[in-house]
Amino acid sequence: MTLLAILVGTVAAGVGSVWLAALMAFAMLARFTQHMLSMAAGALMATAFMHLLPEAFESEAGAHELFAMLLGGLVFFFLLDKAELWHHGHEHNNGPVGHGDQAHHHGHGHAHHEHGPRSGGWAVLAGDSVHAFGDGILIASAFLADMRLGVITSLAVLAHEVPHHIGDLVVLRATSGTSRAALIKVSLAGTVTALGGVVGYFLVTQLQDYLPFFLVAASSSFVYVALADLIPQLQKKLGFRDTVAQVAWLMAGIALVTLVSSLAH
Repeated sequence: MTLLAILVGTVAAGVGSVWLAALMAFAMLARFTQHMLSMAAGALMATAFMHLLPEAFESEAGAHELFAMLLGGLVFFFLLDKAELWHHGHEHNNGPVGHGDQAHHHGHGHAHHEHGPRSGGWAVLAGDSVHAFGDGILIASAFLADMRLGVITSLAVLAHEVPHHIGDLVVLRATSGTSRAALIKVSLAGTVTALGGVVGYFLVTQLQDYLPFFLVAASSSFVYVALADLIPQLQKKLGFRDTVAQVAWLMAGIALVTLVSSLAH
């Protein structure tokens, strides 16, 4: 009975939050693409700095080890980004390409760089999966302690994941090319919450000590994507009005995650 409750709670929190975020994100994305990128950057940074990292550092884990994990995560996602760029470059350089095709590829690459993240999709999915696994363990722990606490925790996780998933979907929409592909990828990452719940049900006492490291690993991916992929796209010369709007949407992403996280707690 408890395991069934954990499965229902983790699927509702992990996948339900993605679909709720999709309803909000894609409704606004068509009209406010640049603004949504600003909001995504704010949401990802706020999730890392205002929610995941404070929770990790409130644990018994040592600060030195957690900072080492954060640094290692940033370096790992930098290398992942390099590998992804090298792979795409290798693909484009293979095979005979005519003069017209070269112009097309050059134009396509330039447009992609200007209007969407060059990469970052894998980093977002990896961070999401690690974060979702940690959420699953948290939900399992709550259900094992008390059934009502498990329900409240599942709802809290669902609520605070929505603004963060809006950021994920915006990034993956730009890297995948379609809203449907982005939704499928983030939904699959969300199902890892159920895996974390099942593993947590059987190994909750052993895994409890590793939760802070899951949180920091997820944080490193969100910080990397925000600072390496999203913020550089926003750093271009704009008029005063557009600059104010850009900063306002960035702050809105931060405020939304902070508000929802505080309400969820």
